[in-house]
Amino acid sequence: MRIAFLVNSIDGETANYSTTHLALAALTRGHDICYLTPGDFVLRPDDSLSVRALTLPASNYKKAETLFKDLQGKETKVETLDVSEIDILLLRNDPSEDSADRPWAAHVGAVFGRLAAARGVIVLNDPDGLARAQNKLYFQDFPASVRPETLIAKSLDEIRSFIEQQKKGVILKPLQGSGGKNVFKIASPKESNIKQIFEAVSEEGYLIAQSFMPEASEGDVRFFLMNGQPLQREGKFAAFRRAPAKGEIRSNIHAGGSAEAIEVTDTMLTIAETVRPKLIQDGMFLVGLDIVGDKLLEINVFTPGGLNNLSQMYEVDFPMSVIEALERKLEIRNGYRGALSNRELATL
Repeated sequence: MRIAFLVNSIDGETANYSTTHLALAALTRGHDICYLTPGDFVLRPDDSLSVRALTLPASNYKKAETLFKDLQGKETKVETLDVSEIDILLLRNDPSEDSADRPWAAHVGAVFGRLAAARGVIVLNDPDGLARAQNKLYFQDFPASVRPETLIAKSLDEIRSFIEQQKKGVILKPLQGSGGKNVFKIASPKESNIKQIFEAVSEEGYLIAQSFMPEASEGDVRFFLMNGQPLQREGKFAAFRRAPAKGEIRSNIHAGGSAEAIEVTDTMLTIAETVRPKLIQDGMFLVGLDIVGDKLLEINVFTPGGLNNLSQMYEVDFPMSVIEALERKLEIRNGYRGALSNRELATL
């Protein structure tokens, strides 16, 4: 089968990204791959949908570093394909990365992903589901039992009032965004720099204020779900703790956090079971839960990262499990000859 990976930009990829390791696993399984960016779709007057696909000069890569080097090298080729020549389209672009400088690109994955799905391509995560999850407000649709107390507002007065009610302080971050950008801990509404923090975060729009959980000082747990179930391979869960660097409140790996192996607890499994129904309803094939204590801080449905860290940590090839799941989906689609919707296929 042919798998296309939609990413924000080729220059923005790295050898450590989960997308690179998924591409390597697909090639190892004997599949064809290509890369797309937001400007590579073409809807023609006859209503046919084409893509300008970037292809690699080889297919027998053994290491992600070699694949990545060729991806950004001069031997790649651009090939125009009818979208029907693609079996699976993985939407691995992060809308928040484009929202400021390239707002036209932010929603391309959902918009053209929907068109591709209508033409028989399996698009993951389901584009209709992703369209509803364009910002962190989506998180509020999940049961209150797994969410910390949260205020969403743009008014500094409202936020001050909320902070006064939180004895342990709050975490303040933009409603739209990812990767730990503009995330602050505020202990009291009387902090001298609260106005400056508010102005910096509110430039991106609405803000989220969440009650601070002391357990967060030890980092959070990134827990992968696939097809609505905890991702496992060879008896090992795809989960690890992201510990923040000294003096940091953010545990994101690119912000200096470190990855540590963990034992998955009953609490984590209960949280996964609690969010499963909606993830399935929305066609969320692969997601990353960010857990602190008995609460969820976020659900990453666009570009959950860390599969490479997990594979190294547990010596288990989790990206291979993802590709094997895609193979089964294609078999199901072909067997049912279009009777199942993309959203239904997404979590089967």
